[in-house]
Amino acid sequence: MSGWDNIRSSTRSQQGRSHSLNQREPSRTVTLGRVQPQAPAFRTIYCNDRDANFAHRYRGNSVSTTKYNFFTFLPKGLYEQFRRVANLYFLMVSILSATPYSPVHPVTNVVPLSLVLLVSLIKEAFEDWKRFQNDMAINSTPVDVLQDQRWESIPWKKLQVGDIIRVKQDGFFPADMLLLASTNADGVCYIETANLDGETNLKIRKALERTWDYVTPEKACEFKGEVQCEQPNNSLYTFTGNLVIDNQTLPLSPNQILLRGCSLKNTEFVVGVVIFTGHETKVMMNSMNVPSKRSTLERKLDKLILTLFGTLFTMCLIGAIGSGVFIDRKYYFLGLSKSVEDQFNPNRRFLVVLLTMLTLLTLYSTIIPISLYVSIEMVKFIQSTQFINKDLNMYHAETDTPALARTSNLNEELGQVEYIFSDKTGTLTRNLMEFFKCTIGGEIYGTGMTEIERGVAERKGIKVQEVPTSINSVREKGFNFDDVRLMRGAWRNEPNPDACKEFFRCLAICHTVLPEGDESPEKIKYQAASPDEAALVLAAKHFGFFFYRRTPTMIYVRESHVERMGKIQDVSYEILNVLEFNSTRKRQSVVCRYPDGRLVLYCKGADTVIYERLVGGSDDLKKVTREHLEKFGSAGLRTLCLAYKDLAPDVYESWNEKFIQAKSSLRDRERKLDEVAELIEKDLILIGATAIEDKLQEGVPDCIETLSRAGIKMWVLTGDKMETAINIAYACNLLNNEMKQFIISSETDAIREVEERGDQVEIARFIKEEVKKQLKKCLDEAQQYFHSVSGPKLALIIDGKCLMYALDPSLRIMLLNLSLNCSSVVCCRVSPLQKAQVTSLVKKGARKITLSIGDGANDVSMIQAAHIGVGISGLEGMQAVMASDFAIAQFRFLKDLLLVHGRWSYIRLCKVVTYFFYKNLTFTLTQFWFTFYTGFSGQRFYDDWFQSLYNVIFTALPVIIVGLFDKDVSSSLSKRYPELYKEGIKNMFFKWRVVAIWAFFAVYQSLVFYYFVTVSSSTSQGSSGKMFGLWDVSTMAFTCVVVTVNLRLIMICNSITRWHYISVGGSIVAWFLFIFLYSGIMTPYDRQENIFWVIYVLMSTFYFYITLLLVPVAALLGDFLYLGVQRWFFPYDYQIVQEIHKDEADDSGRTDLLGIDNQLTPDEARSYALSQLPRELSKHTGFAFDSPGYESFFASQLGVYAPQKAWDVARRASMRSKPKPKPNKIN
Repeated sequence: MSGWDNIRSSTRSQQGRSHSLNQREPSRTVTLGRVQPQAPAFRTIYCNDRDANFAHRYRGNSVSTTKYNFFTFLPKGLYEQFRRVANLYFLMVSILSATPYSPVHPVTNVVPLSLVLLVSLIKEAFEDWKRFQNDMAINSTPVDVLQDQRWESIPWKKLQVGDIIRVKQDGFFPADMLLLASTNADGVCYIETANLDGETNLKIRKALERTWDYVTPEKACEFKGEVQCEQPNNSLYTFTGNLVIDNQTLPLSPNQILLRGCSLKNTEFVVGVVIFTGHETKVMMNSMNVPSKRSTLERKLDKLILTLFGTLFTMCLIGAIGSGVFIDRKYYFLGLSKSVEDQFNPNRRFLVVLLTMLTLLTLYSTIIPISLYVSIEMVKFIQSTQFINKDLNMYHAETDTPALARTSNLNEELGQVEYIFSDKTGTLTRNLMEFFKCTIGGEIYGTGMTEIERGVAERKGIKVQEVPTSINSVREKGFNFDDVRLMRGAWRNEPNPDACKEFFRCLAICHTVLPEGDESPEKIKYQAASPDEAALVLAAKHFGFFFYRRTPTMIYVRESHVERMGKIQDVSYEILNVLEFNSTRKRQSVVCRYPDGRLVLYCKGADTVIYERLVGGSDDLKKVTREHLEKFGSAGLRTLCLAYKDLAPDVYESWNEKFIQAKSSLRDRERKLDEVAELIEKDLILIGATAIEDKLQEGVPDCIETLSRAGIKMWVLTGDKMETAINIAYACNLLNNEMKQFIISSETDAIREVEERGDQVEIARFIKEEVKKQLKKCLDEAQQYFHSVSGPKLALIIDGKCLMYALDPSLRIMLLNLSLNCSSVVCCRVSPLQKAQVTSLVKKGARKITLSIGDGANDVSMIQAAHIGVGISGLEGMQAVMASDFAIAQFRFLKDLLLVHGRWSYIRLCKVVTYFFYKNLTFTLTQFWFTFYTGFSGQRFYDDWFQSLYNVIFTALPVIIVGLFDKDVSSSLSKRYPELYKEGIKNMFFKWRVVAIWAFFAVYQSLVFYYFVTVSSSTSQGSSGKMFGLWDVSTMAFTCVVVTVNLRLIMICNSITRWHYISVGGSIVAWFLFIFLYSGIMTPYDRQENIFWVIYVLMSTFYFYITLLLVPVAALLGDFLYLGVQRWFFPYDYQIVQEIHKDEADDSGRTDLLGIDNQLTPDEARSYALSQLPRELSKHTGFAFDSPGYESFFASQLGVYAPQKAWDVARRASMRSKPKPKPNKIN
C-alpha cells in the first residue's frame, strides 16, 4: 500500500475542531479540500441494502488526486502557464510577429516560448502521471464485500455506501466505516492512524455490544440496521450518529468509526458497514494543499519584470516617435510614393507611430527573459532535492530522518529570515517525558535536579552538588525518579500511606494507554496518545501498581505491598465511564468500580482546572501543593494535579442516565457531554501532583546563540506556565541576566481581586486597561534604552490572557513596536490561534521575513501563517510536518538550514536573476542602437534564429550552473561567521542599486559591441575583396555578445568547478557549431539566405580574430575595474572572510556529520572520511567549491600550488600567496 504515502503527505489533521451540525447555518457552506459539505441534514444509510441507498445518489469510492485528465490537460495546463505575465507577454508578441508589421519571422518568438512551455508541461504531466498511478493503485486494491451470504473480492472503487465489508489484519480500511464485529473478544480491534496524523501508537476501537455476533457471512446477511449520522466533514476526531436496529436506537461515537487510510493491527479481521466513500471520507476531505506561498525575491522579481516592461515601452516609444519624425518624401531613395504601405506613409504619421510601436515591440521582445522562470524553477528544485534533502549535517541518525524540503518555492527565503517563532515542547525540548518528581499529601518526593535548576544555580553563582543516586534506584526510558521513601513498598511507612495508595491507583487507572506484549513488567510496552501518559503509567508500574491488561470495560492492575509488605495481587477495576481530555476541558476523568463495589471518580488535569473543582477545606494541603507546583514550574517541569471523589451508587446512577442521554444526542453532543461532566467533576479531593521533565534537545542553546549573532530574533510561543517558559528560555540562551526584561502578566493581585468578583465585563475592561498601562510603560522605557549608546538588550515576557487583549486592534501597534525593539520574546499560556495571530502580526505589521517552527497539531496554524513553516519530525505525530514547507528532525538543524542552505540559495538566485537581466538587456540594446541608423524603420540587426536561440541555447546552461554550485564561503565558515547572514536580511544582493549597476554595464557593453564592431568593420573586407555587409557585421557582433556574456558569468563566480568550464565553453562551442551548420546550408523555405556562408567569410579574415579578442576585453574592462575597486575599498562581509581564510585549511569536520564518529572503527572512520571528499575537480585548486585563487585544504595536503588568475590578483589587493611545500617522494 505504498500508494497511501501521497495521501499521507497531503493530509493535515484539524485536531480539536468540531463540526457539530448545529454550528453550521443552513444558508452557509464551507469548502473543505475538494468537497463542499452537503446541506446540514442527517444522512440515512440502509445497511446491506444497495437498492434503498441508490435513491440517495451517494458518491462512489473511486478517488482522484490528479490536477488534470486527458481532456483538460492541454487547456488547463496552458492556462496555468499563461497566468505568468512573461509567458502571456511572449504569446502576445508571437501573435504580433505573425502580422505583416513584424520585422522578424514568427519563429523568433514562437521557438523560445514553445520550448519553455514544453518543459513546463512535461514537468506537470510527469507529476500528474505519478499521482494518477498512485490513484489507480489505491482504487484497484481488493476488499471483501458481503454478497449472497459469502465474501466476494472487489476493487475499492466499486464499493458503495451501506455495503458490509471485511478487512483483514494489516489491511487498510477502504472507506469510513462503522465497526460491527471483530474476531477479538468484546468486539475490540486495534488500529494505526499513521496515514491520518502520523501517530504510530495503536488506538482501540470497540463495536456496539448489539452487533458483536455479525462475524460470519451467514450471520452478517441478517443485519438490516439503519445508520443516521452527520453529513461528511473533515473533523478526524468527532463523529455524531445513531444506529437504529430492531426499533432500538443506539448512540454511535468515534470509538465505533474506522477511518479510510487507517490500518488494522493485532486483529485477525473486522466486519463493518460503509458510511462515507471516496472524496467524502474524512481523510480525503483533509487532503488540502499547503497554502501557496511566494518568496519575497519572487515578488521583487515581478517588480523588476515590470521595470523591464517600462524600459521596453520607452525604447519602443523613442523608436516610434523617431520613425514618425524621420519618414519624409524628401528621402526619395526610400521610394515613399503615394502607394506606399501604411507603416511608411508620410501622410499618416500617427498611424506610422502606432504601427512602428508594434514592429519594435516584436523586435525588442528579447529584453524580457522568457527562460528566467524555468531556470529559477530548475535551480530551486535541484537545490531542494539534491542539496537540502541530502545534507548529512541535517540527518538525524537516531530516528533515521533526513531533512525534507516539501516545497522548492522558498529556498532563497531561508536566507532572509529575521524572526523565528518557535514552539517549546518537542521543538526546543525532546518531548521524551520522564517522571521526575511528585508531591503527595503535601510532601515532595524525588531527589534529582533538572538541567534548568543547574542553569539557575550557575547564574546565581551557587556551586551545584551532585545528589548521589540510591543503590536501589530504577532507570527506564520515561522514568527518572529516585527516592527510597516511595520505592519497593516503602510508601507504607510514610505518614500519608492512604494518599500514596490513591495517588498510585489514579496513575494506574485514569488513562487511555494500551498495553502490548508479554504481561510482565520487564517486557510490556505501553502505547499512549502522548508521552506524558506513558510516563505516568510507567511510574505507577515502578511504584508497585502494574497496569498490564485492558478491555473496553475492565482495567487489570497487579498491586504490590497494598495489604502487607511483599504481597502481590491482581485487581480488576471496571471502567464505567471515561470523560476524555480535550483542549477545552484540560482534564481527564475515569469512573471505576472496585471489586468490592466502591465507586470512585479519578481525575487528573491542569492545576488551574483541578483547583476550581476541589471540595472546601484542606486549605493547608492546597496551599502547600500550590507552592510545590510553583517550585516544579521554576525547575522547568510539566505538572498535573491528581484528585479523586467517592460516588454514592444512587448519585452515580442518576448522573449516568444524563451521560447516556448526552452521548446519544445527535445535536451538540460534545457540548452536552462537557456539561454533564461538570455535574460530577466537582467536590474533588486533592491527592497531589506529578512533575515530568522534558529535557532540552541537543545543541539548542548553541543554535539559538548562533542565530542571534546572525541578526535573527527568536520568539518562543508556548502553552506552559510563565515560570517554566522563562526558565527554559534561560536554559537555551534566549534570556540572560544582562537583558532588561519586561514582564506583562495577568497574575497580579489587582487582576486576581477583580476576577474574584466574577463580573466578566468588568474583568475584561480592567485587564485591557492594565495591559494598556503596562505596554505604554514598557514601550517608554524601551525607547530610552533604544536611544542610548550602550543600552542592554531587551526581552518581553507576556502571558496568554494579557496577549489576548494586547492583540486588540487598539493595542496591537503598541505591542508590535515594543516587541520589535526586543531581542527575545516569550509568550506563555498561549492558544494555537494566538500563536498564528502573533506570527501574522509581525509578518504583516513589520513586513519582515518570518519563520515558524513546531512539531504538533497545535502548531499548524502558526506554521501556515509565517512566510516559511518548518515542521519537526517529532513524537507528536506528523501534523506539523504535513503543513510545513521544510521538515527537520532537530531544532539545531535550523543553523544549517538557514545559515548555509538559505544563505547560499539567496546569493545564488540573486546572481541568477541579475545576470538574466544583464544578458537580455545587453543583447536587446545592441538592436536598439542599430535602430537609430535605420531611420527607425524596425530593420532587424540579427537573424531570427540568433534571437530565438540566444536565451534557450547559447546562454541558458551556465547561469543554471552558477545557481547550483556558486559558493562564497564554506559551510563551516558560514556557521563560524553567522554575521554573514545579515547581508541576506538587509537584502544586500538584490537592491535596486545592484540592478542599476548591472544595467549600467549592460548599456556600456552594448555600446562597445555595436560601435566597436560597426566602426571597425566599415573599412574591413572579406578575402574576396568585398566589404562586409549587414549580416557579416551582425554575426560578428553576436559572436562577441555570446562570448562576452558567458565570460562575464565566470567573473561573478566565487567558486569554479569543471561544470562551470563545461557549461561556459559548451555554450560558446554550441554557437559556433550552430553557425557553421546554419550558414553552410540554404533551403528555399526559410530566411537564412542572408546568412549563407557568412561565418566562413568572416573566419577567413584576420579581422574576425582580432575583433573576437579585443571586443570582449574592452567590454569586460569596466566590470574588471569595478570588481577590483569594490573588493579593495567597499568589500562585502563574505569577501573579508575570504581574505582572512584564503591560506587556511578548511576545518569543517566531516566525521561528525552523522554523529557517528564515536561508533566507527578506525578503518570505517577513514573510509567514511574519504567518501566525503569532493569529487569535482577545479583548475583553481584541484578541488571543487573553493573560492578562486584560495588554496584549499585538500590542495595543500597534496602539495598542489594553485597559480593565480588575472582577476584574482586584483581581487586580493596584490597580496601574495605563499607557495606550498612540495610533497615528499614515495619510494
